[in-house]
Amino acid sequence: MEKRPALRIALVQTDLHWQDKTANLAALEEKIWSLKDACDLIVLPEMFPTGFSMDSASLAEPMNLQVHKWMKQLAAQTGAVITGSAIISEGGNYYNRLLWVAPNGTTQSYDKRHLFRMAQEDASFAAGENLPVFELKGWKICPQICYDLRFPVWSRNRWSAGNAAYDLLFYVASWPAARISAWDALLPARAIENLSYAFGVNRVGVDGNQIAYNGHSAAYDFKGETLVNLEDREQIQVIHLDYTALEEYRSKFPAWKDADPFTVNP
Repeated sequence: MEKRPALRIALVQTDLHWQDKTANLAALEEKIWSLKDACDLIVLPEMFPTGFSMDSASLAEPMNLQVHKWMKQLAAQTGAVITGSAIISEGGNYYNRLLWVAPNGTTQSYDKRHLFRMAQEDASFAAGENLPVFELKGWKICPQICYDLRFPVWSRNRWSAGNAAYDLLFYVASWPAARISAWDALLPARAIENLSYAFGVNRVGVDGNQIAYNGHSAAYDFKGETLVNLEDREQIQVIHLDYTALEEYRSKFPAWKDADPFTVNP
């Protein structure tokens, strides 16, 4: 059985200043520096620089501008990967793009696949077509964004020669309080069906459209059991994930062997 070190992950559940990048980056930097323990990964909510805004034309920026440079700086200073989504312009399109920024400045990304049409996100952004898997300390990690949570086929774990495509599935979100029961139900379901750890980081507070968010950022193990739940208050919680426990469970309960084969056409 392959051995890998535990992952130390900081879940940052925070309020956001509406469409104010400077204020949000300053506030988040202060919160990140309040962490007393070293981390491998620091996770911020969906559209952490602006809040969940459809004003993509005025808020978007290209890669390697203010937000991306800020993430590179914090990753280098903390020695942790920094991740979260922002409004990025590229090739004449706007994307709700999750940036995965390593301490050495290397950046990978995931563009949100499922755009929330009930808020006209599909009219303001282009949908992503690729689903990457990131690696950190030997762990394979699958990124998702908010509304993606409702579409299990997109996040379904794949197995090849007994090896899973990923070990950890995570969501960054701006998930409203009005539908938080769906968030609470679907996050552990994704962990169970994919035989992986799963966590989600959601925001709190009220945005400029008077939509309320009540957090419930949480992490679950491969059996869907709760590791941590941040409930409804602004806070940062560090979790430790054990790879050996995951591999032992997959070996004893190999439900993946009975999964139905399928393909996804983005």
